[in-house]
Amino acid sequence: MGGLGPMDVERKGSIDWGRGNKTIHPMQDSPRPATVPYFEARPNRRRSSWIISLFVVLNTVIFIVAMFINDCPKDLGDNCTLKFLGRFSFQPLKENPLFGPSSLTLQKMGALEWTKVVKEHQGWRLVTCIWLHAGVIHLLANMLSLIFIGIRLEQEFGFVRIGIVYLVSAFGGSVLSALFNQNGVSVGASGALFGLLGAMLSELITNWTIYASKFAALVTLLFIIVINLAFGLLPHVDNFAHIGGFISGFLLGFVFLMRPQFGWVNRKNIPPGYAVNSVVKSKHNVYQYILGLLSLILLIVGFTVGLVLLFHGVNANKHCSWCHYLDCVPTSRWSCNDGVITCQEIQSDTDFTLVCQNGGKRKVYPFQSITEAKKRQLCIQQCS
Repeated sequence: MGGLGPMDVERKGSIDWGRGNKTIHPMQDSPRPATVPYFEARPNRRRSSWIISLFVVLNTVIFIVAMFINDCPKDLGDNCTLKFLGRFSFQPLKENPLFGPSSLTLQKMGALEWTKVVKEHQGWRLVTCIWLHAGVIHLLANMLSLIFIGIRLEQEFGFVRIGIVYLVSAFGGSVLSALFNQNGVSVGASGALFGLLGAMLSELITNWTIYASKFAALVTLLFIIVINLAFGLLPHVDNFAHIGGFISGFLLGFVFLMRPQFGWVNRKNIPPGYAVNSVVKSKHNVYQYILGLLSLILLIVGFTVGLVLLFHGVNANKHCSWCHYLDCVPTSRWSCNDGVITCQEIQSDTDFTLVCQNGGKRKVYPFQSITEAKKRQLCIQQCS
């Protein structure tokens, strides 16, 4: 994405450098600067990138800490995946096919869970969940996407604006996810990534006049966004977090990613003798200010209403009968109702019984004392 420096203006004049003379002479047909191709960044405007790199490091370190806390061999012994990793070995693939910790570990570390957020007043989970990942595959997919999208945006717009877009979009994804997905556990930075995609789209729209090949760029961006949202229609993927992050980032792009229009230059940088009348006086177009103001209002209203509804325990699905299709579309190959596996436990003096909540399958185990992690594993093996 191209940027415009403060002196990228239409200079209707030439400079006579002979004998130290720097007088600007007017020219009748000085050409207007060419528009900038959307996907072609200007090297002289590239900033250093560190906030995105910091986010990648933080996500990776927190995942390692999660695996250390998980300590699969302590509860499951030789049933762990890649057990040669010792304490850092993964849960059985039948329980977690993404090569990661147990859902219990993620819950302990701050995963998003509606009951704990609303009933137990743990609102901090709306923030902590964005730093957790379900497994190595989940982490790699998100971090590679973050590097590909985020570093370029940070180089163009700086760490402050892109950092705000990332964090606020992630929070927006958590809020929408909690409003609709009230069963199960949600983790990941996907909401933030979709926020960056949404910001790229709104940045193209609000800076429409300065770009060349903009229709091709628009089609390309929309194709990428639609394909990624389509993947969210599969089971076990929290597409509401994606949608909430995308909407938040799309609105934030209008607020934070405006570029100056062609021909504008800060008047204190205008050299003596410059044709002042040829300089565009307004830094931004009127429509940019209007879009930015409307987006800011929508963000404030949206977050306020969303948080009020969430902490009042409102189930958004009851007010939108078709919205669940935005999260998962059932087919002959999969069901959208089997994402959460839960069991009812019946304890006696000599054994205990697990009953699958989905399907009612029952099995008696000859144990008196057993850890919660082991119970969870038995439940998954029995009911999946």
